[in-house]
Amino acid sequence: MHGRPRKASKPEDEAASAAKAVKLRSLQSQFMTYHHEKIYTKEAIELSTKLLEINPEAYTAWNYRKLAVEDSLSRIGPDPNLVKPILDEELRVVENALKQNFKSYGAWHHRKWVLSKGHSSTGNELKLLDKFQKLDSRNFHAWNYRRFVVELTNRSEQDELQYTDDMINNNFSNYSAWHNRSVLLSSLLANRADGFMPEKRIPDEFEIVHQAIFTDPDDQSGWFYHLWLLDQTVNVESPLLTSSWPSHGSSVILSGAGCLNGPPSNVTTFCSETGSFPLILYFDQAVGGVSPLTVTIDSELKGNENLVWEPISNKSSQVSCVWVARLKYFSSQPCGSKDHKVKVRLGNSPGIVSSRGYNFSAPYEFVFTVHVQDTAEDSHSQESIVSWTDGFELWDAQSKDLNSLFTLDQLNNGIDLKWRQAAIDSEIECFRLLADSKIGKLTLARLLMASEAMTLDAAVKGVYYEEILQLYNDLMALDSSHHQYYKNEHSVAFLHKVTSSSESLSRHLFRYRDMNNLVCLRLNKLSLSRIASVEKLLFVQMLDLSHNELHSTEGLEAMQLLSCLNLSHNRIRSFSALDSLRHVKQLKVLDVSHNHIGKHSVDTTRYLCSSPLSNSDWSQDGVRGQNPGLVTKYWDAYFVLRDLNLKQLDIAGNEIADDEFSSFVLQVVPKLVWLNGQKPGN
Repeated sequence: MHGRPRKASKPEDEAASAAKAVKLRSLQSQFMTYHHEKIYTKEAIELSTKLLEINPEAYTAWNYRKLAVEDSLSRIGPDPNLVKPILDEELRVVENALKQNFKSYGAWHHRKWVLSKGHSSTGNELKLLDKFQKLDSRNFHAWNYRRFVVELTNRSEQDELQYTDDMINNNFSNYSAWHNRSVLLSSLLANRADGFMPEKRIPDEFEIVHQAIFTDPDDQSGWFYHLWLLDQTVNVESPLLTSSWPSHGSSVILSGAGCLNGPPSNVTTFCSETGSFPLILYFDQAVGGVSPLTVTIDSELKGNENLVWEPISNKSSQVSCVWVARLKYFSSQPCGSKDHKVKVRLGNSPGIVSSRGYNFSAPYEFVFTVHVQDTAEDSHSQESIVSWTDGFELWDAQSKDLNSLFTLDQLNNGIDLKWRQAAIDSEIECFRLLADSKIGKLTLARLLMASEAMTLDAAVKGVYYEEILQLYNDLMALDSSHHQYYKNEHSVAFLHKVTSSSESLSRHLFRYRDMNNLVCLRLNKLSLSRIASVEKLLFVQMLDLSHNELHSTEGLEAMQLLSCLNLSHNRIRSFSALDSLRHVKQLKVLDVSHNHIGKHSVDTTRYLCSSPLSNSDWSQDGVRGQNPGLVTKYWDAYFVLRDLNLKQLDIAGNEIADDEFSSFVLQVVPKLVWLNGQKPGN
């Protein structure tokens, strides 16, 4: 491991191993008899000692010794003079076992258990660790045990940090020492210990790790620590609001389902059968605690006194980057056409907390206007087929939807980022010297991406993206074994480039005339393998991702306005890869034609979502009652499609798309008007 070659076994070693196995089987047989009969005599305990000397990984033997110790302690009472010898014997047995196998989980766990009983010297443990770590300085069991022991002492984190200095100076190829250093610094920086302010300490740490990286660029230990430092530099502790929909200063026309073929408008039109629209908050990290107590909404719209905020997550978690509340705009009494101002405030009351425990502490307020209009439902509009080739017009680049996005960026960037930007700039200049190596190119690409994320000046924002994309192209050519990773990062960088300014994003935006000028984003034929920057795309209603290399729809769950989605000619292998779309309640049109669904007999992506067999309403499902065999056969498709309210679905060109499956789809999605470009039954 870690570059240390394995040695081939010799014949004499194999003979010794065989003899050891015979002895081990004999000891195990007698030991198990003692264990089952709960015999804790001196003879029985000595037998477990012999067994552990041969095989320190015998977990049952360690558990037996715990029971034996508890039995002995129950007989002698709390007298320390009697307790200590028993525990010292356990420490001696563990030490001998570790000499046989320094990486024995059971031995280290048993030693922790003994030490937690008290009566043992933590000073002696640290001395023993010093001896062990001289034999194998990178053993993570010893480092983990060291952290456990230190917590039981008065030894300061600063002293332990100095210890990592000594270990790294002795051998900078010490993954465990670098890791322990990151653990200690995380605590010292979070607690703002004396001399440990991030703006001073992190640049100093960059200088320390440079010595390891530039001494031996092929050794990975220093690179991992450098990646951790980059993360500490870029990520702000307190969560920030990245975007929202509706955005600040924007206007939205709200109407019923019959607005699909209504009059053209340059203002975003939202049509809903339920008389409500989503209010979306997108944070830069997962948060919890979004509720009416932490988010205040002032509006003339009636019926929104008891709003429910929902986290949008595929993990059934109460923390998420995306939170949605659905505001009603139709009441029991017709309101006629009218404009309403809606003011949203958050951050004035505590309660929104990140998954890492930091409070949202940057009060923010945004205001938007909604124009509610009465529209009689047009049944013909509900039956019109959506075309992905005709009916598109260029987008208005001056839209407030775009301008407000980048205004919010500027407000968030008002946080003091000077030291962070200076540190990143310094690293960029440093690592241009190592841009000929694979890891050097990868690190430089990450640093340039970090610089782009923190750039405030619109005049220079985006200047690095072409270089970043070229670096990932170079890496794909140099390192074929990690081609998919580089491909994904290339896609992320490209989408960040597209969304870096209103001008670049508007080149891909269109209006779809046949559906009331819906906002359409066309990102087709770009070789994308991963979705990113969705926080800048919350206003998009039609999304064309056809002719790419996508394997899943992860990330699209944030796009709550999405009503039409084209995923044709990608690399989707199962309906489980579409699991995130279950959260997009507005979705009416879905094209997954010409993918790889059903092509692979063994498809690990089927297990990205849980089986519906574990779902509480499974037994009451009508479709299962009619066709239990088909539901079992196509459970992943059923599990995704049943939660959608689709009017149009295209699945042609997939291995799975035979007559049986098409018939099954019509049962699962009974409101389907178009299947594979035709009306069912025609």
